[in-house]
Formats: sequence, C-alpha cells, structure tokens
Amino acid sequence: MKRFIRVFVAIIFIISGFVKAVDPVGFSFKLEEYFSPSVFNIPFLEKLALPIAIIVVTVELLLGVLLLLKIRVKRTLLSLLIICIFFAFLTFYSAYFNVVTDCGCFGDALKMTPWTSFTKDMVLLVLIAILLKMYNNDESNKVHFLKSGFPRMTLFLLSCIFLTVIILKGILGEPYIDFRDYKIDTDLKAEKAKIEANPSEYEVFYTLKNTKTGEEKTMSQNDYLSTNIWKDETWQIESDKTKEKLKKQGYDSTIKNFKITDSDGQDVTEQILNEPRIVMIFTYKPEKLSKELISKIENGLLSKKSKVYAVSTQENTFTRVPHGTMDGTAIKTIARSNPFVLILENGKIVFKQEAKDYFNN
Repeated sequence: MKRFIRVFVAIIFIISGFVKAVDPVGFSFKLEEYFSPSVFNIPFLEKLALPIAIIVVTVELLLGVLLLLKIRVKRTLLSLLIICIFFAFLTFYSAYFNVVTDCGCFGDALKMTPWTSFTKDMVLLVLIAILLKMYNNDESNKVHFLKSGFPRMTLFLLSCIFLTVIILKGILGEPYIDFRDYKIDTDLKAEKAKIEANPSEYEVFYTLKNTKTGEEKTMSQNDYLSTNIWKDETWQIESDKTKEKLKKQGYDSTIKNFKITDSDGQDVTEQILNEPRIVMIFTYKPEKLSKELISKIENGLLSKKSKVYAVSTQENTFTRVPHGTMDGTAIKTIARSNPFVLILENGKIVFKQEAKDYFNN
C-alpha cells in the first residue's frame, strides 16, 4: 500500500509538471491571470510570471521524480506538502470568489474547474500526510542523492536534461506537444458549430446597494426583475460586483473566442473561415514589434499568392495589408509566439509557425 500511494502521488506531480513544462509560456499566462488586479492584485509579479512558471514546473516535476526514485523521501514529501497547501489556497480562492475559471493545474491537457482542482489538492494533501507518517521511521527516506546509486542518479540527471530541453523549446518556440484547442488539423468552423449547437448557460447575479442605509444584497437577474426592486431608486446595482454563474455546461472550447473585427468595426470571422486559403499573421504584443519587422512581415504577406490578413490587439499595427483586431488573450491561446503565422483552408488549421522562421524561409 505504501509503495502504491508513493508511486501514485509521484506520477501525479510528474504529469502535472510535465504538461506545464511543455508549455511554460502558457502557464505563465495563467499566473498573470492570478497576479492581475481582479484576482490577487499583485501586478508587479506579472512581469515575473515566466520565471516563476519555470521555477514552479521544475520543482514540481523534479520532486515527483525524487519521490518516484525514493530519494530523500521525507524531505521530498514535506516539499510537496508545502506546494499542495499553496495550490490548495489558490484553487480555493479562485473557486470561492469565482475569479479564475480554469486553474491551469494540468495546463491545456486537462481543463479543471477550481473546485475540482481544490478537491484534487485536498486528496493529495491527505495522501502525502499518510506517506509522511509511514516513512517517518523508514531508513529509506534518508537516502541521499549522491549516495543513491548509479541507476537512480542517472535517471534523475536524465530527467533534468529532458526537462531543460522541453522548457527551452516551449520558451523559444512552440511547444513540442500541442494540448491547445488550436492544434493542426482543427476545423474551426466545425468547432464553432458544436459550440452554437450546445451552448453553456449562465445566470447573472447583481449586487445591489441601498443608497440610504448602505445595505447590500445579492440577487439573480430573474429575481431582480420579478421582485420589481429595479423600480426602487434607492437600490443601485454595483456594476463592478456583477457576476455570472454557470447553470449548464455546454460544449466548451476556447475557439468560441476566435472573433476578428475589421478596421470598420465589422465582424469578419465567418468571412475569414470561409476563405479557401488564407495566410494570417497574429500579434498579441504589437508594441514589441520593430518597424523593420512589421515592414518585413507586410512585404512577406504581399508576396503571397494566397489571400492574407493581419490580426493585432491594436488597429494600426499593420497598414499595408488587410487587417483587424482580436482580443489579446484569445490570440495567446492560439499560439505562444509573438508574432506567429496561421494558415487556414476553409476554416481548417493546416499550418502554424513563428513569424521569424516563416518569413526567413
């Protein structure tokens, strides 16, 4: 039983660390969400999100490997216990205050709600506590890394090399394994049709404040209308406290956020998805693009025989080619590079690459 629990806990942490290590930039985006003013309001950490993400996934994965190899078990378990407590706090806060809908614990490989993730963390806490008690007087927990034997040392060092390679690939380019909804061969039109056929349903909740007494109350949109409280001018909606709660989970995909608006404010998403072939350039941080790079991209696009389109978070990033705007978070979901090229054929993703590599070919 002790061995089974140890291996089970180790594998959970290795898998969790691995899927985030494959896409450290994606995990850093999730950390930025936690650090944002709407959640923990520690914006100075947003700039450090990537290094923090790298540290977290490295510690998480390597501690899992140490536990699996049975090296310094007690110290490893204590470290994992601290990590579990930290993540349990994050997921509970996210769930209770409904501020982060996807905890990011398993990256894009497995979407988990904060309550589900909090439950997972509590189970792991119990299992780690059980292991600590079991290994308290066990001599095996004192095995030092340098005295752990050649096979264990070799496996651990190989894990370190493997981790370094996949993290660097995820930082310098696109991840080795794409767990996102925008994988090659994904049909965006088909996915959007599934979303429209089975949409999620939400209920809106208002927080009202009495301007005379200062009393606050929360009620659903339906109650707000049916009770006619809206007719009473002393009760005012606190708009910044309005929340939505999920009533029915429909078909969920981040592709629902693939919406492009042209320079005239018109939604051109359907038009783009119906193009036989279209070469698109996306940037979620246009301020980081030099004028020379923008000019090179536009020249490269103009040389293409296919239809081309540029998408940015700002209207005037590109001026010499057809262009539109899109939400920055939605762009980040498609690819991690800034900028990147996406080629669609009748709404199907057939190609993705960093722009610098694409236009250097």
